[in-house]
Amino acid sequence: MAEVFDNRPCFLGEGPLWHPDRRTLFWFDIIGKRLLARGQDGPRDWHFDEHVSAAGLVDAATLLIASETGLWQFDIDSGTRNLLAPLEADRPETRSNDGRADPWGGFWIGTMGKQAEPGAGAIYRWYRGALRVIAPGISISNAICFAPDRSCAYYADTARQIMWRQPLDAEGWPVGDRAIWRDFTTEGLWPDGAVTDAAGGIWLAQWGAGRVARHHADGAFDRALTLPAPHASCPAFAAGRLVVTTAQEGLDPDALRAAPLSGQVFDLGPVAGARDEPRVML
Repeated sequence: MAEVFDNRPCFLGEGPLWHPDRRTLFWFDIIGKRLLARGQDGPRDWHFDEHVSAAGLVDAATLLIASETGLWQFDIDSGTRNLLAPLEADRPETRSNDGRADPWGGFWIGTMGKQAEPGAGAIYRWYRGALRVIAPGISISNAICFAPDRSCAYYADTARQIMWRQPLDAEGWPVGDRAIWRDFTTEGLWPDGAVTDAAGGIWLAQWGAGRVARHHADGAFDRALTLPAPHASCPAFAAGRLVVTTAQEGLDPDALRAAPLSGQVFDLGPVAGARDEPRVML
């Protein structure tokens, strides 16, 4: 049963990341331009002058943060940041969205149009100081995650309701063509953020469906955990438990009255195969 992990509402909660060294969960309110945290030091938040959306672990004191203009080295204690690489900084119509560290110490980050313009975004990989396009022409980048055996990456375009499987080489770069992992159009489902467990299962937040669904690596549906908020946005593992961010975006006043906990972060309980995120190498 879903329980509230943090009751501070986000208009667009996204990018949850568990920091095992600090025993703290970090996440974002993209539209609110803020980073939030809750852990051994209690609740904290940081405000930015631009949209921020995703993070990777670097070390006990540092995160990599993706914003609408770049990838940044962020000092947790001081709140200061240093630019690592520009990210569509010359395109004010786009912003960062979903992102995740890969098992090689790289970081994948997706972009999208601020008005979800068709094909305005892309998915990139930042690795050893270089930023390269992985998939152009993405409308709403989401569900970036990696098989535990390092064989492939997954990602989705929420607007197209499709999630792909991309084979990877020994250094984590795409090799060969991507293939459709699952097409959700016939089910009327919208894939959002995702994370893989130790068995290769994919936990996928489904926007508008009020749930996080687990699928086997072959795409077959396993089970779903429901939420008291329709817009589930991204799951994460936190000390062996599954947590998920949600959003108020797209809900009219009647929908918000029917789901007043929308935008909060939920704890869905312990799950088998939960694992910590890999660290980003700067």
